[in-house]
Order: sequence, then C-alpha cells, then structure tokens
Amino acid sequence: MAHSFLVFDFGGNEEAAQQARHRIDAWKQGFRLDKKLQVKFERNELEKSEEEEAAKPAKAAKKSKSKDKPAAQKSSAKKSSDEATSGDGNEKIRLIVRLDFSDHEKLSHQRWVERIPTEEPFKSANPKIIRAGDGDFKTTSDLFDSLD
Repeated sequence: MAHSFLVFDFGGNEEAAQQARHRIDAWKQGFRLDKKLQVKFERNELEKSEEEEAAKPAKAAKKSKSKDKPAAQKSSAKKSSDEATSGDGNEKIRLIVRLDFSDHEKLSHQRWVERIPTEEPFKSANPKIIRAGDGDFKTTSDLFDSLD
C-alpha cells in the first residue's frame, strides 16, 4: 500500500506545532510506529526572520557595551526578546506526517488517518489528507523527501 500524507498548517503558532510533534513522538514510542509514522516541518520565511533576530541582539549588545551599565544590558535584552517574539508572525509552519503502513495493515492505516486529525493539537491546524491517487500527492511526496 502506498503511503498517505497528513498536512497541518499551524500558521505562526510554534507552540501548537511543537505540541503536535510531541504528541506524535509519544504515539511513535507507545505504539512502536517508528518507520510507519514520520514527521517533518516545513517553515517558510524562517531564514529571513532568523537573520533579523540575530542582528537585533547584536546591535543591542553593541549599544549596551558602550554605556557600560548593567541595567542597560538587561533592558536591551528584554527589548530584543520582545522583538523576537513579535517576529514569529512572519513565518508559516506546516507539519507533514507520512503514514507508511504495509498492505496487510490497512485497518491500522485507516484508523490513524481518522484519528490524528481529530486530536487536540491537530484540530485547529486545518488538517488535509493526501492519499496516493490525489493530484497533490507527487508534490507533497517530493516536498517531504526534500525536508530534513
């Protein structure tokens, strides 16, 4: 049996995406689904926001060093952390889950396809099921293979 993909779009909600990843990791361990249930993240515009976040604390540190005041360093650290949290809205986080069960495990495959989108961290993430015959299957498969 060919594998299926479940795509969840979390938008910029990093916390919900990490909760979903932890939930799947728990299922993999509890039900011994190591190779049958694989997860990868797709993050768009992450490189730009990371570069900006790395540049902002460096600039803040240079300014605080010139003043030589510990209070100035603490306030600049708070400002940079506030700026970093405000930059999270610029990225788009998608969680792609690949279910790869063999032919004799059709019932297990069907149950996981039905179960995962109904669980709590996945409900609000606009679940999309892509099966082997769908038009988006090839592009999703190539995307999954290209992600780390």
